[in-house]
Amino acid sequence: MASARNGNGFLVGLIGSGVGTSLTPPMHEREADALGIRYLYRVLDLDDLGVPAPAVGKLVAAARLAGYDGLNVTHPVKQLVLDHLDELSPGAAAVGAVNTISFRDGVAVGHNTDVTGFSRALTTGLPGAALDTVVLLGAGGAGAALGHALLSLGVRELRVADLDPARAQGLAARLGDRATASPHGDPGLLDGADGLVHATPTGMVGHPGLPLPAELLSQDLWVVDIVYRPLETELLAAARDRGCRVLDGGRMAVFQAVDTFRIITGREPDADRMHHHFDSIARG
Repeated sequence: MASARNGNGFLVGLIGSGVGTSLTPPMHEREADALGIRYLYRVLDLDDLGVPAPAVGKLVAAARLAGYDGLNVTHPVKQLVLDHLDELSPGAAAVGAVNTISFRDGVAVGHNTDVTGFSRALTTGLPGAALDTVVLLGAGGAGAALGHALLSLGVRELRVADLDPARAQGLAARLGDRATASPHGDPGLLDGADGLVHATPTGMVGHPGLPLPAELLSQDLWVVDIVYRPLETELLAAARDRGCRVLDGGRMAVFQAVDTFRIITGREPDADRMHHHFDSIARG
């Protein structure tokens, strides 16, 4: 089937588990309205569809046949989807994870806008944050992107921790000499660290709780949580109580959406306006 961009606007989807409350679809659609573009963004929730994560390829194939122009993919399929794509952008290939897929002339190309989105979020949301030693909690698809972003921003020592030690070790090895794997339950995990970046589903709607004990947080630590639903996670609330500088997941959500919108439509979105879209949806 011909692409929806052929005179009829754009058809886009989001694949992930528990994504029914995602703010990404309305954020994209509002920006498209502002630009005078017809844009339909559909949610393809694995849980609602009864599709197991390893079968994500079936959804990608169906979207391609249905004439979708692009997809966002999120937890838990950012890495599982790699085997079902025709090409990877250099950034996605380096990270080994995808959060955006574009369909061009029947070719499915994987991209990763988490890297650029997080980099802009951190530099604008926590300007001047010390980057000597940072702890990255979570070594999945999002963690891989954030690890690359942190090293590109100049982090000298990156400690990677995950509930799955092998996954943490694997990511640390791929990231190179400045990254090491640390035990998730190590009480000294944050000793001497400047910052903590949280990249697991803990704290999301449906996944309440803290990813580590609150007593490990000290006031000289900055804390970033990429979860944005809710914006104020239990981790961020605990960090605020202890005097930490904090950054919620809203900025990253916006900046990765800006880059994704550009990839799929070829049009330049207004980042400030997309921040306004996000704020009005999230807080209203």
